[in-house]
Amino acid sequence: METTSSTNEHTGRGTMWELERNLDQPMDAEAGRLRNMYREKTYPTLVLLQLAFQSLGVVFGDLGTSPLYVFYNIFPREIEDTEQVIGALSLIIYSLTLIPLVKYVFIVLRANDNGQGGTFALYSLLCRHAKINTIPNQHRTDEDLTTYSRHIYDEKSLAAKIKRWLEGHQFRKNAILILVLFGTCMAVGDGILTPAISVLSATGGIQVEEPKMRNDVVVIVSVVILIGLFSMQHFGTDKVSWLFAPIVFVWYILIGILGAVNISKYDQSVLKAFNPIYVYRYFKRGKTSWASLGGIMLSITGTEALFADLSYFPVQAIQYTGQAAYIAQNRSSVVHAFYYSLPDSVRWPSFIVATAAAVVASQATISMTYSIIKQALALGCFPRVRIIHTSKKYLGQIYSPDINWILLIFCIAVTAGFKNQSQIANAYGTAVIMVMLVTTFLMVPIMLLVWRSHWSLVVLFTALSLVVEIPYFSAVVRKIDQGGWVPLVFAVAFLIIMYIWHYGTLKRYEFEMHSKVSMAWILGLGPSLGLVRVPGMGLVYTELASGVPHIFSHFITNLPAIHSTLVFVCVKYLPVYTVPPDERFLVKRIGPKNFHMFRCVARYGYKDIHKKDDDFEQMLFNSLMLFVRLESMMEEYTDSDEYSTRELNQAGNANPRINGINASSNMDLSYTSHDSIIQVQSPNHTGNSQAMSSGQTYQTVGDEIAFLNACREAGVVHILGNTIIRARRDSGFLKKFAINYMYAFLRKICRENSVIFNVPHESLLNVGQVFYV
Repeated sequence: METTSSTNEHTGRGTMWELERNLDQPMDAEAGRLRNMYREKTYPTLVLLQLAFQSLGVVFGDLGTSPLYVFYNIFPREIEDTEQVIGALSLIIYSLTLIPLVKYVFIVLRANDNGQGGTFALYSLLCRHAKINTIPNQHRTDEDLTTYSRHIYDEKSLAAKIKRWLEGHQFRKNAILILVLFGTCMAVGDGILTPAISVLSATGGIQVEEPKMRNDVVVIVSVVILIGLFSMQHFGTDKVSWLFAPIVFVWYILIGILGAVNISKYDQSVLKAFNPIYVYRYFKRGKTSWASLGGIMLSITGTEALFADLSYFPVQAIQYTGQAAYIAQNRSSVVHAFYYSLPDSVRWPSFIVATAAAVVASQATISMTYSIIKQALALGCFPRVRIIHTSKKYLGQIYSPDINWILLIFCIAVTAGFKNQSQIANAYGTAVIMVMLVTTFLMVPIMLLVWRSHWSLVVLFTALSLVVEIPYFSAVVRKIDQGGWVPLVFAVAFLIIMYIWHYGTLKRYEFEMHSKVSMAWILGLGPSLGLVRVPGMGLVYTELASGVPHIFSHFITNLPAIHSTLVFVCVKYLPVYTVPPDERFLVKRIGPKNFHMFRCVARYGYKDIHKKDDDFEQMLFNSLMLFVRLESMMEEYTDSDEYSTRELNQAGNANPRINGINASSNMDLSYTSHDSIIQVQSPNHTGNSQAMSSGQTYQTVGDEIAFLNACREAGVVHILGNTIIRARRDSGFLKKFAINYMYAFLRKICRENSVIFNVPHESLLNVGQVFYV
């Protein structure tokens, strides 16, 4: 007793902690077993080629339409001489070289989370290598996932020191989160502005053939095209990409040929722009050259939709050079220079292709917006919206009707509100440079922790990136009052929504953690839990991956009966892009066997989505059956050195029948507790039932499997906790406004958990409670 007491004092954990640990055991062994079962899925070469062709339309469309509006935004006023055009072209060429090509293709492209890009993908990488997730629901068993790749550092290494520094204070974790949220909000703003400027610039070509046409007509045509574009989204990326890819392919061929023709036809001296000395001469012209950087930066838009490809650079450079050759000889035709530089015979066909390419460019950022919203939702940073998988074959091809119509409304508002391509371009440039700066800052911890790069390389990358991006940033800041304020308003609005939702989610999780029900109290109730145990299976949803939630005590103290089998289900999202189906469910028993209580942790990645309820129930039940079988086998061979854990796992997978009992068999059972005796009879059998006491251990594993089958046949009920948080009376005004009004409003308009989990209404039981923060 003295030894035990001293040990408890030394560890700071008493006998109650030991009781909790023994009755509600961790899932380390179960997680390791599942990892051994997983095999990475590979795609055949033909499928990879198919996906590559689709990416031409969905991803690279935005990269190729910037020639429609770049030169007009560089030279909104008059052009002084040919050397000014050459200087601007030189800046475009080297901007294309340094940012999309060098920074993104050769460096940032490597910072992907198993092929997933974007600010949240980078954040997920960081969360796996350092404990900076503000919702502390990660567990060591999560690290056993096949897709949970991370490094282990030497304690004296720079990476280990950076890791400890980031984890050392909550302020640093919040700072990284806010940086990620800000970059995400700017990317959403990009998804609003790209369709507006691309479609408006393309349809502006009508005025080249019809100079008398009013600008209002162009705006109306643009709005009609935008409505059609967003109305097509429900068909899914998998279907529309086959239509978009050929369009972009034709567009790239068109602009490449026309660029080469214009160079030979108008002014071959523009080829001098490949000499970087003209960049220096361009800046010597004064403030007007510096201010034009906002327009030049539009030439690199689209790199934020996905990290760019090498094939992007050559065609773009040829097209810009061809336009510059035309403008050098026709300085007054900078507005719609792309269309004016075309021969009359191909102008209308080019207008059709350009408009179609602009639609495709919009699709790239719309798809990106769906993706980042899904990632934000999975990490608890966005209200619950409907997410639909549009492809049965490929993970990540999604559609959100709620976000789709919000984007459409904002796109129409921007297009019809500004009516001016120049102001939309200023707004667009602000959004793009902000996303690039966020990416640069996030790359610093990525290089240190994930890549374990030498600090000198990190400093070199950061310095070179900022040397290029800060001048662009300073140029767009000067145009905030000329339209640049739009993405900032969008970003602030979305940032407030996302942060308040995340704050509310965090407080609800903390309440669940601090108010868990004691296992001693559960044991004191006995196997019947102090109630009548009625036939059926209750799935109690909770945010806890360990312990019994407080909502359960509220449930059993207010109702006279409870189901004969209880499964506490925790649906948890992890900072990984996907969780393989074979590793999704972790199952453990809570308390003694005669309590019939289990825990099931369903783990998802930010690209995963819940399947229909029948599939979820079946997968959960199959995992429960497998756990019971393997548990019995482990007990049988506990004292034998002949069988390893891995061999037992393989035996459990290879032999679905144990002791002659099949998981789908029907047997007549009865359930007996200390307080009540309830007859459980299979609907397919009549006659006498075999009595079984819940206070005793099952004779065979077949008895428990048959009992669980009978419980499922009697009916499955989904029990969801509806926890409402309110600010305390002594809280400040901002906290009361954020919690009592903003968060409450967001919870009211967002989708219910029952809808997210696809729970049928007739099988749903909501249990509500209110707590104050």
